[in-house]
Amino acid sequence: MDSDLIKLVNKLQDTFHNLGGELDMPQLVVVGSQSAGKSSVLETIVGRDFLPRGSGIVTRRPLVLQLIHSPVPEDNPPPYTEWGQFLHLDKRFTDFDEIRKEIEQETLRVAGQNKGISKLPISLRIFSPNVLDLTLVDLPGLTKIPVGDQPSDIERQIRNLVSDYISKANSVILAVSPANVDLANSESLKLARSVDPQGRRTIGVLTKLDLMDAGTNALDILTGRVYPLKLGFIGVVNRSQQDINSSKSMSDALESETEFFKNHPAYRNIAHKNGTKYLAQSLNKVLMNHIREKLPDMKARLNTLMGQAQQELNSFGDAAVFGDKNQQGGLILRLMTQFARDFISSIEGTNVDVSTKELSGGARIYYIFNDVFGQALLSLNATQNLDNQDIRTAIRNSTGPRPSLFVPEVAFDLLVKPQIKLLEAPSLRCVELVYEELVKICHNCTSVELQRFPRLHAQLIEVVSDLLRERLGPTSEYTQSLIDIQAAYINTNHPAFIAGSAMAAAQAQSPPRIQPPPRPASAEPLNGHAHIDDDEADVSDSNASTSSVIPPRSDARSVSSTVHDRTRTSTSKAIKHPKHMSSHHPSQPPPRPHSSTGAPGSSPPSARETFLNLFFGQNGTAPVSNSAAAERTHPSSSSSNGIVPIGRDISGEDPSLTAGIMSGTRAMDGNSTAYEMKSLGRHIEAIPTDGSGLTMREEMEVNLIRSLITSYFGIVRQMILDLVPKAIMHLLVNHTSQQVQNRLVASLYKPELFAEMLNEDEALVAERTRVKALLDAYKEAFKTLSDVNLKAS
Repeated sequence: MDSDLIKLVNKLQDTFHNLGGELDMPQLVVVGSQSAGKSSVLETIVGRDFLPRGSGIVTRRPLVLQLIHSPVPEDNPPPYTEWGQFLHLDKRFTDFDEIRKEIEQETLRVAGQNKGISKLPISLRIFSPNVLDLTLVDLPGLTKIPVGDQPSDIERQIRNLVSDYISKANSVILAVSPANVDLANSESLKLARSVDPQGRRTIGVLTKLDLMDAGTNALDILTGRVYPLKLGFIGVVNRSQQDINSSKSMSDALESETEFFKNHPAYRNIAHKNGTKYLAQSLNKVLMNHIREKLPDMKARLNTLMGQAQQELNSFGDAAVFGDKNQQGGLILRLMTQFARDFISSIEGTNVDVSTKELSGGARIYYIFNDVFGQALLSLNATQNLDNQDIRTAIRNSTGPRPSLFVPEVAFDLLVKPQIKLLEAPSLRCVELVYEELVKICHNCTSVELQRFPRLHAQLIEVVSDLLRERLGPTSEYTQSLIDIQAAYINTNHPAFIAGSAMAAAQAQSPPRIQPPPRPASAEPLNGHAHIDDDEADVSDSNASTSSVIPPRSDARSVSSTVHDRTRTSTSKAIKHPKHMSSHHPSQPPPRPHSSTGAPGSSPPSARETFLNLFFGQNGTAPVSNSAAAERTHPSSSSSNGIVPIGRDISGEDPSLTAGIMSGTRAMDGNSTAYEMKSLGRHIEAIPTDGSGLTMREEMEVNLIRSLITSYFGIVRQMILDLVPKAIMHLLVNHTSQQVQNRLVASLYKPELFAEMLNEDEALVAERTRVKALLDAYKEAFKTLSDVNLKAS
């Protein structure tokens, strides 16, 4: 039964080595310094020369050596009784020299030529009737200084490799130390003590006892009085290099070793507890006891590994559904529903896997609406791309051959529509950004089960992407139509625009006028009563005064007349009557119809009066002399006869422009005035020829147009800022969420596509096969261990 334990462990070790299992098997790990005699100990135990030899580091990969006792049948003996077999080769080696060559070649193949080491082990099984069942791991020898082509950190690499093996609780440490070196300098015992401070799973092996100085011996070490170990020390005598060169046989070496211990005066009393044979028997017994001790832990570990493997296998799904069309259809429909549910929940923010580190899903769409799109619209300046020349040109062109008495409304329409078009590009870009986010959400909708079928996942993404592309066009067209609708009809009757127009008219007031001198004594109030404000006088007589000046209204409207109409009610309410003015003074004479508004004691002019005074003067009965005002402000802008230039020809000199039908009359009467009147060029700017600044009237008109454009642009911007997100949500986001399930079913739920879409990833199939084989191995090992316990009981 004991031999069955070691064979069981060897079988499990082979199985998990191929499948990549995580079960730590009980094994003997050989640790020692370079040239301490580790390889010689192993060869003596096996009874064959099969390990590489040479100077420096020779063992550069872990060698997992499984010794299997195979008795020779008496009735039909085979042609060979000893052979070796590697796990990476399906071949039996009867020549042990070939085994040595294969170890060297396999080491070079993985570890390279530069004397480096590798953690990838070489597994070798040796079948022989002369060995006991053992499992040993030969590790590279510990070194201090890199020699030759060895890496500079060779010491650290070897120590890390050795520590990985001996730190496992199921490993028994075989610490090999030469007897001719002070035990306090033993690197193997130092490493073993770091992971096994109590010495419970460490066996000490002393080599080179025959090479100690004369008069010295290792009796105190072997008896445990110097360095106590629970499993003790065992001394061995290996073949010397001279014995190897002279091809001394293993049997002769074992006899020489036995004679050495029997005849040595210090070791003769403990000869039966030393030697290679005793070492092999002790290792076999220690290993079996260790396996028996670790069986409960191994079973518990196997239970855990089986649960993990079963859970991993379940995540890969069952391959049995691929043969049944009904099961395939049900699986595809379930995955479609889950995909659509994940897509919708990601948009609505109800997904259970919502990130707490960054915005995701629908929150990113809100970020586009509020931060990206909102900031883009608010950063637009209503009149940034309009200079005074553009505004003056629009005003001139909209009045035709007539001089403008008021600011024409056509000019306002002409200028405000291109400004409204500035909102089109950010709005369309907002649609594109939301579309991109929906595509990202679609790609992020996946699950572990859906990852099994990459083609199905790709088809789901493609169908949803097609649906999004279909909705992108109508959404962009509707968004563009929102801008076109705003530009198609300029609603100057908007309540917010009426208030803005009144403010614009007030802001367009001419510069402060010089205050006239105080009224004469005859204008003072009579009998000590205060007079009626001039504001009210102007308002009360406004109809009479303006009707005598303003010409009959034609078809063409103007911005100033529109402002006048809309502010009539609001401005009249703004006029405040003095408290002392009442019906108790009927004898008070009415105010003069043309009293000055700038007189002391009068109230500030209203928006209506301010706007009208710009065109009709202070009292509203006669037009203001703009030419005189401009002449005072810009003396060089007007000629002696009062004509103000309104444009400049920038076409350049052209000989064809100097010739005309009147050119021949120049020499007849000596008058060149008609000849100097050249034909007009192609480009004429709406600015004075002398390049002077704007007149007072022109500056007022430009400022008024700017204020009105800013007011109306702000109204449209707020409407677009509100309507575009609503349109995107309705036409793109909500429509896609409502139709995604139906579109997936209509496009992909077709029996002829089931087999293609359920084609699994090759890597996943291979991984599932591996996990299934590993699970089966775990179950078989657990069953075997249970049988061993039953036999032991």
